[in-house]
Amino acid sequence: MTAAPADWGSPGFGLPPSAELVGPFPRRPFLEAWWNHRGTGEPLVLSTPTALLAAYRRPDGLVELMGEPDLTDYHAPLGPGAADLVGILLSSLAPGTPFRFDSLPEEAAAVVAAGASGAGLAASPEPHAAAVVLDLPGSYEEYLGHLDAKERHEVRRKRRRFEAARGPGRLVAAGGAGMAAFAAMHRSAAGAKGGFLTGPMESFFADLLDIEGARLYLLAGADGVAVAAAFGFQDDRAYYLYNSAYDPAAAGASPGVVLVDLLVEQAIAAGLVRFDFLKGDEPYKFRLGGRARPLFVVEGRR
Repeated sequence: MTAAPADWGSPGFGLPPSAELVGPFPRRPFLEAWWNHRGTGEPLVLSTPTALLAAYRRPDGLVELMGEPDLTDYHAPLGPGAADLVGILLSSLAPGTPFRFDSLPEEAAAVVAAGASGAGLAASPEPHAAAVVLDLPGSYEEYLGHLDAKERHEVRRKRRRFEAARGPGRLVAAGGAGMAAFAAMHRSAAGAKGGFLTGPMESFFADLLDIEGARLYLLAGADGVAVAAAFGFQDDRAYYLYNSAYDPAAAGASPGVVLVDLLVEQAIAAGLVRFDFLKGDEPYKFRLGGRARPLFVVEGRR
């Protein structure tokens, strides 16, 4: 086993996650960007030939997996030997050290709990959050057919409303050039959302755009003016909607619903099997066909 303050070059980052369909979150590019912008305390990147565990000790002493839960939707140790590595980490902690491994899909939670048990600790997975995922059928029409009749009518009505106000909606792959529009929409929102994308947070998002599979789409009408934006990630199986915003001045045209509907339609056309709304139980996710994916926390004290 090796442990290094910033062992970002470890080949262990290429090992498979202990849960399927978890996007970029357990991988080096996301975690390194997070650490560079948000990390504090002592990094603990542990690896063996069959596993990697990216953890850190916060300044208050709590040991967690890298990536704060508000920004990291899934945690999953990497590799078939991950349970052993969790046990090694927990066994190495000083008596009384608290640990908390959150945002674990069921399969990853079982691995972490097994590692804790191997270290002689009784720490069982407990539910603490949920993502919402949409299993994609083979065609967009089939997707609409699976929706509740009322919601299917609403989706079509809002698409027509947008077209009447703005012309046919279309997604524009904007990349870094779209960050200014994305940030402006965020900052024009009411409440806490309007204060989320601070300057440092915008820099974090800009670095995330360098990750393979990162996507920033703008929703525009016939005039080419962007009225909504979606920041997400795509791999060969799923699209992960990480963040979105819209122009409040265009609210009457339902840009939020149209944005998500076009993203779903695009994901189906690309042959993906899942559209992941990620964390949060906002009602619109379920109205659009999503189902809950429970996430677990394993916590205790050495």
